[in-house]
Amino acid sequence: MIRFVRSGAIALFTSVVLVSASSAQTTDLTGAGSSFAYPIYSKWAAMYAEKTGVKVNYQSIGSSGGIRQLSDQIIDFGATDGPMTNEQLAAAKGGPILHFPTVLGGVSVTYNLPGVAQPLRLTGDAVAGIFMGKITKWNDPRIASLNPRVRLPDMDVIVVHRADGSGTTFIFSDYLASVSQPWLISVGRGATIVWPTGLGAKGSEGVAGQVRQTPGAIGYVELSYAKHNNLPSALIRNAAGTWVAPTLESVTAAASAAARSLPKNSDYRISIVNAPGKDAYPISSFTWILIYQHAANPAKQAALLNFLRWGYKDGESVASSLDYAPLPPAMVRQLDMRLASLASGH
Repeated sequence: MIRFVRSGAIALFTSVVLVSASSAQTTDLTGAGSSFAYPIYSKWAAMYAEKTGVKVNYQSIGSSGGIRQLSDQIIDFGATDGPMTNEQLAAAKGGPILHFPTVLGGVSVTYNLPGVAQPLRLTGDAVAGIFMGKITKWNDPRIASLNPRVRLPDMDVIVVHRADGSGTTFIFSDYLASVSQPWLISVGRGATIVWPTGLGAKGSEGVAGQVRQTPGAIGYVELSYAKHNNLPSALIRNAAGTWVAPTLESVTAAASAAARSLPKNSDYRISIVNAPGKDAYPISSFTWILIYQHAANPAKQAALLNFLRWGYKDGESVASSLDYAPLPPAMVRQLDMRLASLASGH
């Protein structure tokens, strides 16, 4: 479903240093946050530098760190995969913070099961049971009943999760909290949660590496990490009852209703997990760049708005090559108008 988020958790992100190519004196920008969006922002940085001469330095530190550093005015912008809560927004030292969605991504439930070639089918309840430590064997009837044609091994399930505050964790736990009442009550949603079981790994690369090296392991990573590490992705049963794999098309389907349902002057803090529609992948999300509405340094604000404007005009075109879904065109038009309003001082 599409839900407006007013509380919950955050995510960590990456940093970008930008230089204003149009001014005689360059203006450096620093940012930090989400590892989820690291590949796309790194690509944007390289493209933007080639086109404009602007230098970009991008560091992936996770969404929670990005929010914290922006709130403390250590950086010029943050990046996150989970929207800031009202409490976090109120605590920011530089005044109102705006959320700018950039692209969409999916979180893959990935696993390492030797001898199992076909993709596993998992429901939200089954995934919640695994990550709560209630399903401990791969041939448990709650998994086997969903996969009647798969010979599942009598092997321990080894849960791997993020050890750091993470936007990917926010998206994953937001989904489970939306579909599993036991998960909502006992674990909840957040960039950092108290895990009932499992091994912690740092970053999506750490989770992917641990799953790849450990027979019987299961974890959650961005779709791009699963693909680039040749890890399988489970088919997840969506709200319409369809078994759906994480793909660009299924992530786009999850967001298709978002642009139409957004009210004018939306702050874009919305969740699209468990979205309706037979083709929608249920563990999908926007990722956001965070900026202060009233930057202390006008030159930095102008440079950042220029970069965002370029991202919506040209950067979206490379999203699919990096396993992200571009924003719906209607949403891009809304965001362009929002940028124009900011540039005019409104």
